[in-house]
Amino acid sequence: MRVPWRRPARPRVFGAVAPEVRFDASQAVPISSFDDLQALEPGLLRPLSTELHVEDLSSRLCPVLMADQSVAILSLPEHVGSDQADELARRVTQRGYILAEPQRYVLAAPLLLAISRNQAGAQQSWQARGPQHEHSRTALAQAFQDMIGWGVRHGASDLHINIRHGEAESEVKYTLSGRYVAPEQFRRMPTSMLVDMLSVAWMDIRGGNGAVFDPLSEQQGSLLKQVDGRVVLLRWASLSADQGPSVCIRLLERQAGTVGLTLEQLGYMPDQIEAIEHALRAEGGAMIFAGAVGSGKSTTLASLMGRLPDERKVVTLEDPVEYLIPRAIQNTVVRDFGAGAPEGFAVKLRALKRSAMNDVLLGEVRDRETGDAFMDLAGSGVNLYTTTHALSAALITERLASDFIGVSRDFLATPGVLKLLVYQALLPKLCAECALPISALWSGDGPGHDAWRTGREWRHWVDHVVQNFGGDVTTMRIRNPRGCRACRKEQVSALVGYAGRTVVAEYIEPIKAPGFLECVQKNDSLAYWRDSLSGKAGKADETVLECGVRKAFRAEVDVRDVEQRLGSLHVHDSRDFRRVSSLRVLA
Repeated sequence: MRVPWRRPARPRVFGAVAPEVRFDASQAVPISSFDDLQALEPGLLRPLSTELHVEDLSSRLCPVLMADQSVAILSLPEHVGSDQADELARRVTQRGYILAEPQRYVLAAPLLLAISRNQAGAQQSWQARGPQHEHSRTALAQAFQDMIGWGVRHGASDLHINIRHGEAESEVKYTLSGRYVAPEQFRRMPTSMLVDMLSVAWMDIRGGNGAVFDPLSEQQGSLLKQVDGRVVLLRWASLSADQGPSVCIRLLERQAGTVGLTLEQLGYMPDQIEAIEHALRAEGGAMIFAGAVGSGKSTTLASLMGRLPDERKVVTLEDPVEYLIPRAIQNTVVRDFGAGAPEGFAVKLRALKRSAMNDVLLGEVRDRETGDAFMDLAGSGVNLYTTTHALSAALITERLASDFIGVSRDFLATPGVLKLLVYQALLPKLCAECALPISALWSGDGPGHDAWRTGREWRHWVDHVVQNFGGDVTTMRIRNPRGCRACRKEQVSALVGYAGRTVVAEYIEPIKAPGFLECVQKNDSLAYWRDSLSGKAGKADETVLECGVRKAFRAEVDVRDVEQRLGSLHVHDSRDFRRVSSLRVLA
């Protein structure tokens, strides 16, 4: 007679079945999609994290009740065989449950998060047996929402999803305080799932080029999401790379408080603030802020525009609108990237000139179309504010006059057209609670040693910096890589020891810079710096590199970050220093 198979008996602990002492992680079953979850027999019913009081583990480990009333443990790959997972299995049995066979499953982070939070869409996908595509779409949309939510809550400026076709796993990273980091929570993401997730997310894109997500094309657009009741604008830009599409999603809080920040809070120095405020009061002309991608240019402009007097009519032309500016009339100009001669921008500009405005924010000057708009507006007598990508204040005019943008040099050299040129960058700001004295680099008293230089070499290097700038070495601080309770960030060790970022900047006031406009007209920006260094053009303006060192002496930034971001500080005299810093991108 055939005997039916029975689960083998196990010793009982507190009236329940005890798990094995150690679990063999190789026995865990991989789950790569919600379709795989739907196919499980017995099926999943609901998570038990709250009932078992293990909510804090839910982003790594989640116990779930199966249809046969057994309990399985869902886990991230790196935690499936951990002590925490074994302890969770013991707790399950202590509560009177039977562990499932197989006992543990390995999932990617978005799948685990959707299940542990008991999202309605996810729960339907476990229990329903209808069309699987619709249930998967709900789950993938929730996975995308989880990634966006993580980025917003941790202050990320960008979410990066880099697809690796031909590989089982792809890459999810974030830009946090200017650093390109991969949180542990989103490591080892299945490639197929990320591609499906991007396809679902693209369905909500507004103003995008293409009805569906196309991995073989460059696509741009925007969409709105809500995170913890806050409206977040997502600016989508995908690059069709050899290995697969790389999607960069800029995260912009539409109701963020950045518009209300002062220039001082952003990090501008008193003399820089005075120059900006003077330009704000002057009638007519253009203020241009330059910097690399992600250097905070738009944040600075939004802060300025938000504090203009009520009696001035403010209109913006942006692609898309990033920050909500109080009392401003904001316009998103959607341009068709597939068209040969887009007209939407020109039509909006013609209407704008008849609106009797005082101040205009032109989001960015980056091509001939926006270059023509710049000349039209700057020559009309309004106060114009805009941004562009350039490598120094002196190179702003070179960028505008380039063949790609095409602004006339004669126009740029016309007195009154350019009011203020500002170049800014962002440096990580030291945590005031745990920053170490700079002597930790050579004294051995703290974790400040750096593999790039020996302690003696660091001491020699710092002595050069102090000699060239006349600062006090005792006021300088460096990052503490161990951090403290005030600056430790979960899963982002690269940011430990920092507390946000601060602006470092340089500027040129053309009206106060003898010879500058003549150099612009002659296409010789180097001549202006040569005259400044020789004294022919009066006192040379402070460079962004010098501004960074000044902040290092104020214990706001780590001087090593100044060198890494802005250029070498290891020079022999102040004249060499100014030459290196002023001409670092022109030579």
